[in-house]
Amino acid sequence: MSISLSSADVPREERFDWFADLVGRALSPTEITYERSRDFSADASVFDYGPVQLADFRYAPLRSRRTSGLIRRGDPEQYHLALVTGGPMWINQLGTESGLVTGGMVLWDTSRTYEAGAGDGDDPVRATILQIPKRTVHRTVSNRIDRMLARPIPADCGIAAVLARYMSSLAEHGDEMAADDRARLGRIAADLFGSLLAQHLDTAAHVPPESRTAILREQIICFINTNLGDPDLNPRTVAAQHNISLRRLHQLFEDQDESVAGAIRSRRLGKCHADLADPGLRHLPVHAIAARWGFTGATAFNRTFRQAYGIAPTHLRRRSGE
Repeated sequence: MSISLSSADVPREERFDWFADLVGRALSPTEITYERSRDFSADASVFDYGPVQLADFRYAPLRSRRTSGLIRRGDPEQYHLALVTGGPMWINQLGTESGLVTGGMVLWDTSRTYEAGAGDGDDPVRATILQIPKRTVHRTVSNRIDRMLARPIPADCGIAAVLARYMSSLAEHGDEMAADDRARLGRIAADLFGSLLAQHLDTAAHVPPESRTAILREQIICFINTNLGDPDLNPRTVAAQHNISLRRLHQLFEDQDESVAGAIRSRRLGKCHADLADPGLRHLPVHAIAARWGFTGATAFNRTFRQAYGIAPTHLRRRSGE
């Protein structure tokens, strides 16, 4: 299930109430206040990813709080991890205040009271919120998770960076997924979340081996996607980057649709295909586009491209310009 909504489709005088009701249904019952309700604007997308849910909100700066009464009214018993971009937000839970967070993540517990708000500016906040049922979190981790609540989590390195990019991708492509794909991707998100907690709480030994495998594979895919333009990107360099043997790397992809080399090749080809079809890049020669995405020889590139798409690169470009 996926739902995308915008306040632009709601009468101006009803927009704030519409958004407050949506937050209550998509996340948890919450009291929201906004000083200029008639000028309020927001967009929202809500996705079901099997074991987890993802909500992507863009909204004008506001304040919110969850009281004991609201918890009694309804508690999904979840941890909410927000990736915050755009304008900053803050949250206070269990006496800890995050400070202004943007470009990073922050975690809270729906079973505990909290207050939250945005910075003093007018920039809209974007919060991409991963909703994790508490029952899916290992008990050893959940017993210590309070120390992470309302504390900013940098998202520029390690597991946090992988999870942040993954959440952004789920929000961007959520309405393109079949139900089976969403459930599989949701399990990966849950594994990444568990690994993030384990890393911050020094409980990595309690992450199941299958989860550690899925997380490592996702880290490798993220590394590949980030380094497609490097002509030296290959299975050997990928293995070295992740401190594993080449044999272990190939084992990680044995039950996947693509081998490591296949994943690199298909992603490079996809980038080349998109660039060749882009009218704005027609000034670049075909060989320059190939080199841009890590292909070092024109002959090999042309052959590989034709095998993948059934058409030569020059013919694709010509057809795209018609």
